[in-house]
Amino acid sequence: MAIVPAVEHSTALYRRLRTDPSRPLPELRSELGWNETEFDTALGELRQLGLLRPTTATGSGLTAVSVATAVRHLLADADGHLADLFTAVRRTRDTVEQLHTRYLPAQSDTDDSGTRHLVHGADRIAALLEDAAHSARTEVLSLRPGQDHSRPALDGKLARERIALAHGVRLRTVYPAAALHHPDVLDHVQRLTAAGAGIRVAHTLPLWLIAVDSTMAVLPAPGGAPDTALVVRDEAVLAVVRELFEYFWTAAWVPPDLLGRPVPDDRHREVLRLLAAGLTDQAIARKLEISERTVRRLVSDLTTDLGAQSRFQAGVHAARLGWI
Repeated sequence: MAIVPAVEHSTALYRRLRTDPSRPLPELRSELGWNETEFDTALGELRQLGLLRPTTATGSGLTAVSVATAVRHLLADADGHLADLFTAVRRTRDTVEQLHTRYLPAQSDTDDSGTRHLVHGADRIAALLEDAAHSARTEVLSLRPGQDHSRPALDGKLARERIALAHGVRLRTVYPAAALHHPDVLDHVQRLTAAGAGIRVAHTLPLWLIAVDSTMAVLPAPGGAPDTALVVRDEAVLAVVRELFEYFWTAAWVPPDLLGRPVPDDRHREVLRLLAAGLTDQAIARKLEISERTVRRLVSDLTTDLGAQSRFQAGVHAARLGWI
């Protein structure tokens, strides 16, 4: 097997430095007949292996140490790195233990201090919502009137909701339709949709709310106090909050900006018109001279694209969008 030239050079240089350590490096290179690149590459290889150590006792400024010495130094360096690593691990473990023994009970006391409590300050509310995103297991529901349109606020919300989505949590949000006229909000909901969230819009929403699983709801503070949220854990209130969300979710629709097909083609538009006129699938099939199976497929396309749960609801959403 052919020897790689660079390895051959470094081996030859190591042998010469061991047998003639007092020879200056320029003389040694000239004697070996190597060019500067070859010589420097060989030196670099020996330095990397720990076979060369700086010294002032020889003309070259370097001394070639034994392989045993190089191994001993390398192991000592590795031991030092391991010791530092173990120290860092021990420090982290102590910190985690302190968090669990001293601060987790304090958090639990706050969480379980009653069926409801107030959280003051935008930062504390953001931290509460981030904790909720981590703890969510099945579903997060939200109505979002009065959305903060600033880019930092939207980015923070996107980061929190991606945490929940990464856990396999179903995320459904209703926005006011007018909010999507703001370019940053539209970009935000498009990114949320791409991440797997369900997004709909409504003409008006009565209040903002967030419901996490069946364990917690975050609502506006009584009296509309700014930067204050009411956290509720009462089962009866949570049931009402979820019913309120479902009412607006059912009446809401998927905005055209989030649809795969922004507007229906002529065939789908004609089906919508005939549906709105009250015709049955059979009558629509005769009118358009297509099969009932094709009509059912076209109706299914429309209800899916419109985020509707029934033919009637599809007609309502289509009318709002000006499709019929």
